[in-house]
Amino acid sequence: MISTRAATRGSTASKATTQLIRSFHSYNAGLRPSFLAMQHIQAPLGQRHLSSSPNSPAKIQEFFEKHPTAKVRKTHAAWPHPVYTEEQMNQVAVAHREAKTMSDKVALLAVRILRWGLDKATGYKHEKPVDVNAKTPEKFLMTEEKYLMRNVFLESVAGVPGMVAGMLRHLHSMRRMKRDNGWIESLLEESYNERMHLLVFLKMARPGRFMRLMVLGAQGVWCNALFFAYLISPRTVHRFVGYLEEEAVITYTRQIKDLDAGRLPKWQNMEAPEIAVDYWNMPEGNRKMRDLLLYIRADESKHREVNHTFGNLDQKQDPNPYVSEYRDPEQPHPTKDLQHMKPTGWERHEII
Repeated sequence: MISTRAATRGSTASKATTQLIRSFHSYNAGLRPSFLAMQHIQAPLGQRHLSSSPNSPAKIQEFFEKHPTAKVRKTHAAWPHPVYTEEQMNQVAVAHREAKTMSDKVALLAVRILRWGLDKATGYKHEKPVDVNAKTPEKFLMTEEKYLMRNVFLESVAGVPGMVAGMLRHLHSMRRMKRDNGWIESLLEESYNERMHLLVFLKMARPGRFMRLMVLGAQGVWCNALFFAYLISPRTVHRFVGYLEEEAVITYTRQIKDLDAGRLPKWQNMEAPEIAVDYWNMPEGNRKMRDLLLYIRADESKHREVNHTFGNLDQKQDPNPYVSEYRDPEQPHPTKDLQHMKPTGWERHEII
């Protein structure tokens, strides 16, 4: 009798232990590098969210709703986005500006350290020449969920530099009682553009608690670090952001390559969110996930150019070349769109 009870208790304890381990694994899975809680809400019949079928367009679940009022129907973007052509976006390429001065080298080193930390936090692996059908591709293979997680985290902190720099220049202009020569507007517009990228990705995934905690901590450290760095050397910060945007162009270029190679089947026929269609004025027939990535990569390439250009200018005297009127408008010069692209920035003698 005693042995029977002992066996029963042992069996019960074993089952309880097994259940506890399963629960732990389930919880631990939620804290893996994705840190992104993908919502799987049951869709109406015939509708899918993030469908993996290449033949049916995937739908996007709305994770934050519009808030129309009794009299307001829609709120438009504060800064209308410049028009990009498909040809211009396809010409965007990975580029790197060589570090020439000590300031440049400090900025580049800081970006490499930040990139290493971000890769560790988001589980990102640099692209390697590994066959996607190899035995163990998981080490280098990225999924839609991993990319979304990386994009959300990246864009949640990417909007900070422009806002910090714009705020400091705004205060500096009032202290000196002098004009800023157009820098403030471009910096705030850049920050706004990065936030729009974040809002677009939030249409596809809802960050979990751990991701939100990471963003909170990163923004706290990031904002204060940039604040003091910009007070010390604005030129170094602009060069730093230029190098950071180089990395962003690399990341989005890889996503486009993976999508074209069929490694991201859930994105194959996914439609871009309505907020993206409205913001970029995406033409009919060019509103897929690939088109969205092209637009975002083009934006990052423009931020790369703008900040490298700002890093070449006199921080107190030179006007913002991206809002200036030129004596000879027929000559190539900086523009808000992709008309005259200069991936590593315009040199001062070319535009001032």
